[in-house]
Amino acid sequence: MSETKIALVTGANKGIGYEIATGLGTRGYRVGVGARDEVRRESAVEKLRTAGVDAFGVPLDVTADLSVTEAAELVERQAGRLDVLVNNAGISGPPTGQGWAQDPTALDLDVVRTVVETNVIGVIRVTNAMLPLLRRSTSPRIVNVSSSVASLTRQADPDIEIGPVMAAYSPSKSFLNAVTVQYARQLADTNILVNAACPGLVATDFTGFQGPRTPEQGAATAIRLATLPDGGPTGSFFEDDGVIPW
Repeated sequence: MSETKIALVTGANKGIGYEIATGLGTRGYRVGVGARDEVRRESAVEKLRTAGVDAFGVPLDVTADLSVTEAAELVERQAGRLDVLVNNAGISGPPTGQGWAQDPTALDLDVVRTVVETNVIGVIRVTNAMLPLLRRSTSPRIVNVSSSVASLTRQADPDIEIGPVMAAYSPSKSFLNAVTVQYARQLADTNILVNAACPGLVATDFTGFQGPRTPEQGAATAIRLATLPDGGPTGSFFEDDGVIPW
């Protein structure tokens, strides 16, 4: 078995996902760049390789069973196992008015279904497909990229500035957090650590390039959780400053 650790990052062709791939790559990981768009995926792979990262492309649509199955088969052919899975791919869904706001009283139910399909069901689909490969690792890690707006504690506190109401996106990330805990419970007797990471408000095309944080800063917590030592935390929700309340 190769000593080089293998990572797969979904939605890794740009933004935070790309910086997670970069950070893991510069730490010596061989990185699979999971992305739907072939041109953007291969461009990201080439850019990473130019920077000295051992990267390979993984065609991956997290909403499609066949795509995910084929991605797992590709990773097995390329590496034979998986040490790190970072479920980064996600969508916000369209707003119902100005800015990012999604008014629950005016929300198209198809928008909710689409957001949950990517942000929650997609994570379950990818994780379950990759679990046999993760079980072959000596120190497997799963990181689900969440958001501080998933925190029900913060959302319900009127004294905390949490941003606009986002009735599709925020609950989808709360759902993702709950799923993260269920995986951690189910895998508690294994060496697989499962955690959720909040990148903060990052200036990427996802946010219309609004936000005080760079993609590199946004990637930091996910990278830290992906490289946790054995015996590290599992079933928790982290940001730069530590644990976020559920």
